Amino acid sequence: MRVITSITGVPFGEIGALTQSLEAAGFDGVSTQENRHEPFLPLIVAAAGPASLEIRTSIAIAFARSPMAAAHAAWDLQAASGGRFTLGLGSQVKGHNVRRFSVPWSPPAPRLREYVQSLRAIWRCWQDGERLDYQGEHYQFSLMTPNFTPDKLPAVPRVQIAAVGPAMMKVAAEECDGVMLHTFCTRKYLEEQVLPRLGKGLDRVGRDRAGFEISGGGFIATGATDEAVDRAFNGVRTRVGFYGSTPSYWPVFEAHGLEDLGHKLNEMSKQGKWDAMTAEVSDDVTHLFCASGRHDEIGAKIEERFGGLVDVVGCNADLPAGLVDDIKRISAPFLSS
Repeated sequence: MRVITSITGVPFGEIGALTQSLEAAGFDGVSTQENRHEPFLPLIVAAAGPASLEIRTSIAIAFARSPMAAAHAAWDLQAASGGRFTLGLGSQVKGHNVRRFSVPWSPPAPRLREYVQSLRAIWRCWQDGERLDYQGEHYQFSLMTPNFTPDKLPAVPRVQIAAVGPAMMKVAAEECDGVMLHTFCTRKYLEEQVLPRLGKGLDRVGRDRAGFEISGGGFIATGATDEAVDRAFNGVRTRVGFYGSTPSYWPVFEAHGLEDLGHKLNEMSKQGKWDAMTAEVSDDVTHLFCASGRHDEIGAKIEERFGGLVDVVGCNADLPAGLVDDIKRISAPFLSS
């Protein structure tokens, strides 16, 4: 199993030293998320760091930028990092697309499928000299001149998408190099919904699970002391309450018969009762979504929660080096090249 950590929010001047320490601790990569900060810029700094560290957006919001803009950003990061970049994309929910990014909304799975397909078409044009002619319902690309064509790469960037529900799982399996599962996920949902759907999608296109990377699928709450674990666990509780208020995430609740909790959280969010929502999430529900324990316990907890199902987990940057090595020894289905 591979271990990554987020550098979102780290001051640019500190990223270089941080990536050096992460490499020394055994981390496999770093990621960025598009929340308070732009996701590509920190990775430019990380790309100049240790050659062993993978870099990835997990995720960049797709519909807020043209596939051509994303194609260029990914191409340049792949070149700068010597082939260590993975472009992770997500659709975001309707409210954020329409009201935060002023992007027209449409069913996200068909649109994200076209997004990935158009990226591939752009990259084939740049890498193989194929004439650019992608014609979809949502995206059309037919112009590329030498002045706008970057130099070829040893290998094009990898593409993964975030997925929660069945439609996005299908797109991920059929079009992408892997899937970035949301932290709002349980082992039961992984075993009974995620893996079977991904397996069917991979079978449809004749692909093997060993060549398809699965990242995430839950939270990790850990620390050196019981008090630190309690703080992290309550942080997970807050996130479960926040995400659980959004209907697009309710398939996970439904797998556990928690539909009523989803509706209650949704109504509270409409009333602006964000702080009170946390109290609605019980310890038992929070445990469904995370592996928790002190540093001396968490390796076994991660194996119990994620082992055999996923290939990459995200952890805090302050994990002890020996613990990172223990997590990396957990078996994972993906066979990285």
